[in-house]
Amino acid sequence: MTFMNELLSNNYVRIIFSTLVIYLFIVIAIRLFGKKELAQLSVVDMVFILLISNAVQNAMVGPDSTLSGGLVAATTLFVVNYIFKYLQYRFPKFDKMLEGDPTMLIYKGKLIESHLKKAKITPDELMEAVREHGVATVKDVDLAILEVDGNISVLSHEYQKRTVKRRKAHKILNKTEG
Repeated sequence: MTFMNELLSNNYVRIIFSTLVIYLFIVIAIRLFGKKELAQLSVVDMVFILLISNAVQNAMVGPDSTLSGGLVAATTLFVVNYIFKYLQYRFPKFDKMLEGDPTMLIYKGKLIESHLKKAKITPDELMEAVREHGVATVKDVDLAILEVDGNISVLSHEYQKRTVKRRKAHKILNKTEG
């Protein structure tokens, strides 16, 4: 126990330990409170995230608001995030435990009410996502899924080639160019 007390008395070790605990707490809390919050931020959600970051800052660095204290906390966050991403890539079961499963919301034009309730998505929020994908009604949707990242994917045969959410094309560099 004396070794642990001595170790934690080192300011940088305390910052690393506190940062790890806060990181794990927030990952678990986000997992428990639902994936919807990740991709579909309302004003309330955005304010919540800003206040959480401010609330936990002091718990991570304590009275050490120096540049080096902040850099130790930030470096710890980058390292633990890298480790989590690696573990998710390397161990699919860990990824599934952390991220969860996609949730089907509409199947063949019919809402799956129980899944909407479980995901805490209102019919209005779902309709907004359906319209963003260029589909007019739920009846026209073949499949709508709440993805693990919080986005809602909408597939419809009639509107197969049309979507509002366009991804930016990546530039392809020609090796012969300068």
